[in-house]
Amino acid sequence: MAWVGNARLAAGPQDAGFLESVFVPGARLGVRADDPATFVEVVEVEELTTIRVPSGRLIVDSPWSEERGREIVARVPPGTYRVEVAWTQAPYEFGGTYFDGRECAATRLCVSDDPVVVWEAGVGVNDDIGDADVAAAGFHSDSEAMGAIADVEAWEALTAPFHRFRRAVSSGGSAPAPDRDTEDLGDGWFEKSSNEGFKADLIAFDVAEGWAPVWIGRTRTGAVASVLVPGQMATSALA
Repeated sequence: MAWVGNARLAAGPQDAGFLESVFVPGARLGVRADDPATFVEVVEVEELTTIRVPSGRLIVDSPWSEERGREIVARVPPGTYRVEVAWTQAPYEFGGTYFDGRECAATRLCVSDDPVVVWEAGVGVNDDIGDADVAAAGFHSDSEAMGAIADVEAWEALTAPFHRFRRAVSSGGSAPAPDRDTEDLGDGWFEKSSNEGFKADLIAFDVAEGWAPVWIGRTRTGAVASVLVPGQMATSALA
């Protein structure tokens, strides 16, 4: 039997169009906000890594947050899942120099390869969706403009390297910044934190500074197929 979701959580036409296109190579997501003649085009979908989610419960939040972490309502089967990133390009010129405008348009946790039939807001377990604007469900990305996905039970251990780094930098002194004790997966765009005690991993990724929405892609039966967070180019692409 087909799954019937909550219509209030469903993505609107503009958001749904972006979510359905952002992982399609060759798709044009819109134009540069500062240059309507230049298209923002998906040029690559990259499998970045895999992460282990032993409990099936997920936090999607800033890895720098000192709070508990924002657990989402959606559940996934315990397992190991691949993480993919969509790259866009929108060339531009600045000060006489040309740039390819390559940006991380979105990062997603791939739970299954079944088709997504509806995108819904990634509501948190503590969200009051009676009055909240559920279409904007997400997290504050902090000044570091990073998001992260990880298992709920391992969140504190997996984000500890980020907090130790921040405390060391904030303490001042002349010593060089300490090693963050995470795996750099690509020029500062992505980091991976692992903990063998929990047998779990965290993926940290680039998002727009300020507010980052979270979207859940569901299959015909209602199962979670994808957990997606837009990146920096989303706003420009939809402008």
